[in-house]
Amino acid sequence: MALTSPRRSALADQVIAQLRNQITSGEWPVGSRIPTEPELVEQLGVARNTVREAVRALAHNGLLDIRQGSGTYVVATSELAGVMHRRFAAADPRHIAELRSTLESSAARLAAVRRTERDLRQLDTLMARREEAWASGDAEAFVAADATLHLAVVAASHNDVLTELYADLGDLLRDYLRGDVGPELRPENHMDHARLVEAIRAGDAETAAAEAASHALNCLADRV
Repeated sequence: MALTSPRRSALADQVIAQLRNQITSGEWPVGSRIPTEPELVEQLGVARNTVREAVRALAHNGLLDIRQGSGTYVVATSELAGVMHRRFAAADPRHIAELRSTLESSAARLAAVRRTERDLRQLDTLMARREEAWASGDAEAFVAADATLHLAVVAASHNDVLTELYADLGDLLRDYLRGDVGPELRPENHMDHARLVEAIRAGDAETAAAEAASHALNCLADRV
């Protein structure tokens, strides 16, 4: 008798979609612990086995990490991001810095030419939040604010493929930034991004690209 592929229940697929939406929307950010299995059963109104199947599916796809005795944590915001994070988690930091430099300088060059007034307002807002996070002394808040600003610069390039690729690398790049910043914010680690934003505002593509590239490479210099 020939084997046939088992079909996952429609209910499990619906639960997977809901849990994935919690992750991709940012409701459950990377690094956070999701509700426990009993809590999800109660919130979703489905059987324990259905919740377990959905969580395991998302763990298999790289979005969740099931840690025995601790809980289940969000580790990526998309399936591709999960693959990227696993594949390059142990990569040479120099190679990560060079990748950042290449992607961010290309994006900044395009952003200087293509940015809109809305993009500029967003960059100004995120710059202010980054400085507020630094002033607060909260290292994790600063990492999140800095990563969001860099993503906004890339988004201002209005190149959808570049933006999606950078977003999928975001978890890996945040890990790299955490390594640079460390558990405590130190004055010598602060890097001013005002010149980058002003170059984009002025339409100065070469300066914007140079500033973006130097940020990543300066981080590399601090490591060696």
